[in-house]
Amino acid sequence: MDKEAALRALAALGQDTRLEVFRLLVKTGAGGLPAGEIAARLGIVQNTMSAHLKVLDHAGLANASREGRTIRYVADMTGFRDLLAYLMEDCCNGAPQLCQPALQAVSCKC
Repeated sequence: MDKEAALRALAALGQDTRLEVFRLLVKTGAGGLPAGEIAARLGIVQNTMSAHLKVLDHAGLANASREGRTIRYVADMTGFRDLLAYLMEDCCNGAPQLCQPALQAVSCKC
């Protein structure tokens, strides 16, 4: 991941609704959710939700797939992993043992 991509991802997550959407998609897992259901769960108007989902998609944090008339969104865990890797690229100045608490905190416990 380059700096520009990291800035897009961080900007996308720096907005309250988009952060909530991303956390919901991460929680939902590989099955994702239809855009309308995301909007309903978070109490957001669908056209507003659509704009937020496009920002997350453009930032590499969500993937959209069409199922008939429905668009399903899934958290892009590769994009999220790449963002974390970029942020921790030079972690701990060559002392990886210092990074272990951070790595353990973000590891999946499922």
